[in-house]
Amino acid sequence: MPYSVLPTTALPEPGGIPRGPGRPWPRLPRPGSPRGTAGTAALFAALLTVAALCSGDAIAGSFPFGPRTRDVNDLGNQYVPFHAHLWDLLHGRADGGLLINWQSGYGSSFLPDLGTYLSSPLAPLVALFPRDEIDLAVYVITLLKAAAAAAAMAWLLPRLQPGRWWAAGLLGASYALCGWTLADSVYNPMWLDGLVFLPLLILAGEWAITGRHRVLGVLVVALAWTANFYTGYMATLGAGPVLLLRLWLAGLPRRRTLAAAARAAVRTGLGVGLAAPLVAVVYFGTRHAYPGRVRHFVPVPAEDLLARLLPTTYTFGTPAVFVGTTALLLALALPFHRAAPGRVRAGWPLLVVLMTLSMQWGPTHLVWHAFTTPQGSPYRQTFVLCAFLVIAAWHTLAHGTPDRRALGAAAALVAVVTAVASGSALAHRRFVLPLAVLAALGALLGLALLRHADRTRTGARRARVAGLAVALLLCTQFGEAAATAAVADRVRLGHMDDYAPWGARQETQAAAIAGAGAWPRYRTEPGREQTVANDPLMVGGQGAQYYSSLTSDVLSRTLTALGDGWTSRARNLQSLDNAVTDAVFSVGARVHSPPDPHQNWFPQDGTRTTAVRQAAPPLVTVRPATALAGAFGPSPYRNQELLLGTRVYTVPRFTVRTTPSADPAVPAAATISTRCPAGSKVQLWAPSFAGTARLRDSSLTGRFRSAYARSRAAMQRLGTVPASGRVLIDLFPGRADRVPPGAVGCLDTARLGTAVARLTATGATRVSVSDGTVRARLPRGSRGIAVVAAPRIAGWRCATGDRAAVPAASFHGLIAVPLDGSATELTCTFHPPGLRLGTWAGGVCLLALVLYAALPAVRRRLRRTTAPPSAQEQTHELPTTAR
Repeated sequence: MPYSVLPTTALPEPGGIPRGPGRPWPRLPRPGSPRGTAGTAALFAALLTVAALCSGDAIAGSFPFGPRTRDVNDLGNQYVPFHAHLWDLLHGRADGGLLINWQSGYGSSFLPDLGTYLSSPLAPLVALFPRDEIDLAVYVITLLKAAAAAAAMAWLLPRLQPGRWWAAGLLGASYALCGWTLADSVYNPMWLDGLVFLPLLILAGEWAITGRHRVLGVLVVALAWTANFYTGYMATLGAGPVLLLRLWLAGLPRRRTLAAAARAAVRTGLGVGLAAPLVAVVYFGTRHAYPGRVRHFVPVPAEDLLARLLPTTYTFGTPAVFVGTTALLLALALPFHRAAPGRVRAGWPLLVVLMTLSMQWGPTHLVWHAFTTPQGSPYRQTFVLCAFLVIAAWHTLAHGTPDRRALGAAAALVAVVTAVASGSALAHRRFVLPLAVLAALGALLGLALLRHADRTRTGARRARVAGLAVALLLCTQFGEAAATAAVADRVRLGHMDDYAPWGARQETQAAAIAGAGAWPRYRTEPGREQTVANDPLMVGGQGAQYYSSLTSDVLSRTLTALGDGWTSRARNLQSLDNAVTDAVFSVGARVHSPPDPHQNWFPQDGTRTTAVRQAAPPLVTVRPATALAGAFGPSPYRNQELLLGTRVYTVPRFTVRTTPSADPAVPAAATISTRCPAGSKVQLWAPSFAGTARLRDSSLTGRFRSAYARSRAAMQRLGTVPASGRVLIDLFPGRADRVPPGAVGCLDTARLGTAVARLTATGATRVSVSDGTVRARLPRGSRGIAVVAAPRIAGWRCATGDRAAVPAASFHGLIAVPLDGSATELTCTFHPPGLRLGTWAGGVCLLALVLYAALPAVRRRLRRTTAPPSAQEQTHELPTTAR
């Protein structure tokens, strides 16, 4: 019998030697098949997973097998651009390093982003691909993560209970191809690390029970939390109940049970501590990030939850618990499988039920999501439930193929699930229920044939029947997984924003930026007409655009006060095409591109991609001390002037006249009327407006996109005021209520030019930037404040001359350093919040790990030293002179 069900009186030592007085309690024998067989199962699971995923993508016509892009939502906006930046870092082409990303948000902390998006052990593989194949690189890494998850589960299952290698491979693939993977994680590849490490963490729990692999167990926890702390945290929570269940199944004495639980707790604590340098940085990064929307969890109805057990169902806000019909049947058969021990039949189904209830209850929902309801999918822990279902299915099959009674009960439960799920809108697609019935019939027939093969005595006939059963089960699982992947690809593409993969547009933009760039002498903005939300990471340059879960609060509020636009509730900041903010942030070149044809938000206007040079002050300027006075107000024009230090705008009163349309199907138009100085540049700030704005007799069209609470339109330039001074701005559609007071600003370019010249003359004469350090040489006698054109995010410290560094001051959201006229050198360095604390914690845990690893050897040495000599040693002891 395996140790999981051994009574406490039947715990043999290796080799069958009974425990003697004074000897330590023996290690439990490790169950499972030979290592070669487990390796075969892992390889089989990995290959099956990759084949099913690729087949589903090919059926859907998705990249790289068809013309449809797979870059939807955050995959195109965040994950692919961040992997492109990692490629640049690994090849020495990025502006910045591990501490600061100078390409995004005018200088953002990069280590938290690294720990959130790029700390997977597989992420550096992007360096092996060409830069223009970054989309393919991310796709391959996604496949490898899914394959690794399948292999890890296939490796784990025989160690929980001996069984057939092909069954371990089939169920390992069932885990990796669960609905959570296909619906939620293939476009959030960072989450897949939790899928990979959950089986490994459960295996580490097994090592804690047996007292084996103490160092390796700690390293597994550390790597899980480093690869992706979010799903690593969930995987650790999921492995805990499995450990407790395994201890209960083992029936060990209380002392041994407590000792095993303590070993697991110590190893988990040490592993999390080793990951602290990165985890602490990410944690403090979230503390300083712009606050997201507070959401309240609402559990899904039972019919929707059960519907997600069926193949080809998809929706964004429900738990994707599909694990394949074969695994579902086996898991449901376990309580009725008389060949399995009673504790196994009760324990694993109970764990599945408790896990399901914890996903549907508000307090435990918060625990699963680190006490914060996520902004997107509220069921990100679903992969843990899928793992429990697969492990329960394995215990059914490992104790022998279920008999007719167990299979009949499981089939009846599947029928009930299908009947209840038919009341959900998710099951109303014409192919969902027929495919579910077909998959159930295939799985039942395969299991019945397998049962028949087990009872057949003739070897050749048994092999043929068993082979047919395995082939039927394999085809059933492969077919429904590929179909579910294909449906998820197509439905997701229709419901989410999507973005074109790297192509000719990005090549042209990258070439224009490379030709105009001269960082750090000045910044080169990739431009207002973005392709993805993180354009600077994709095509180069140093812009305002930045989209991350860790977008800093100070950056979002500063750019919003200056008239910038955003989406994703102020965590996705856009480029602001404005001459004043360009001067403030030392933008000396700006790329202008036509609208992205893939988006079709606005019609093409014939614009060609060009890089336009313009005068800009240096990255470090000197302002009078009085410039610190004042605060941002409601007008973005006055806020820009506050940062510039000069009045350059006329903000006139205006009227809005709405013109109804003769066609009821066509929205009304509106016209803004006002007067401005002739020759000034007209700007329009209408953050709640969605549509187009055009200055009469101007070729420019301002494009505005906004949605209440979700996105905000950026200020737009519209053209030059004619000699008459009359300004007429046509809006379509004519939503006069979306135009706020003070919406029109007219820029005096002569005054702006004078201000730029003054800032250049009094600013730094030399600036150098290297990762998290900015050095500047200032004119002699500089007094007032030095302003670094970068957001004053937490972690900046500055010093002048030979003085000690102190936390940087803030100049309306930018880095500021007081000057007394005695210093000509300025140095600012960035230390990510939490790095020092995490490093100390990691160092202490590393020392503790060394001591923990050495503890067994110390104990053995002490026992040998203190043990009395045996009778044989006393009899044969020779005098010293005879040696």
